[in-house]
Amino acid sequence: MARSQQADRELTEVLNQLWTLDTNRLRPGTDYIISLQGKAGYVAQGSNYARDRARAPLFTYVNEDKLKSIETYLHFINLLDNYEMSTGVQEEVTSEELKENRLFIDAMMETAVMKFAHGYLSNKGQSPSDCDQFKRQLYDIWFRLYHRDRSGGKDSCGFEHVFVGETKFGREILGLHNWVQFYLQEKHDHLDYKGYKARANKNTPDEDDHVLNLQFSWKGLVKPVGGVFIGVSPEFEFALFTIIFLMSTEKRTSVEVKVDEYLLELIVYRNGQCIGTSYPKLLSSNQWD
Repeated sequence: MARSQQADRELTEVLNQLWTLDTNRLRPGTDYIISLQGKAGYVAQGSNYARDRARAPLFTYVNEDKLKSIETYLHFINLLDNYEMSTGVQEEVTSEELKENRLFIDAMMETAVMKFAHGYLSNKGQSPSDCDQFKRQLYDIWFRLYHRDRSGGKDSCGFEHVFVGETKFGREILGLHNWVQFYLQEKHDHLDYKGYKARANKNTPDEDDHVLNLQFSWKGLVKPVGGVFIGVSPEFEFALFTIIFLMSTEKRTSVEVKVDEYLLELIVYRNGQCIGTSYPKLLSSNQWD
């Protein structure tokens, strides 16, 4: 137990360093505005009905010009439409998509966040020190296709699940833990925000919070609760979850860390040598005390 607490303390330091280095994080109230509205209700497992506690979208405003002026966001947005949303449907990766994946990884590797993550993982013996070999490792962890639904071909990858979202048998939403995808899907009327989730009445989140637990429907299916970082850069999430993934060999890794003012549980599932899923769960925020 003591060892794991020590490991979590070290991880807390590392993740706060990533947070500090994330200069591409957007500023709430300036670069984007959200409207939290009502607290979402209970949705039974397997049900696709949720009372709508939020009449308006979550995102009132996002400065898209700023988003698209930042290299990593620009390449990230290009990747979002490259995936077939249903598991069990084999993915076809075109040479153009391979190129887009590589451009995104190249852009991330130019950032201080990913350089720091690379240095840390290399020092820990978990990643090659050579930059090109590290890029290949990132590619395999996040973009290598695997079977999520055993009935079909290679139908999924870590990136698709976490950042894009998938559906299972047309009945259940899997993944979709990214705020940029949430915003774009909401903008195109594919996604309907139902309200925030919080543990108790006093735990009312704030519109400046960078981590939220949300309820929403997407293409007719309901996600009862999903943890999402808000406003952070793609490279921050990639770095954070890659570090947790590589520093553990467990099928499911859960770490409690304090990042900035947020007490979080960070969860990563592995699928062989790839990420199965990864997401934050907000436990508490200083602003609530």
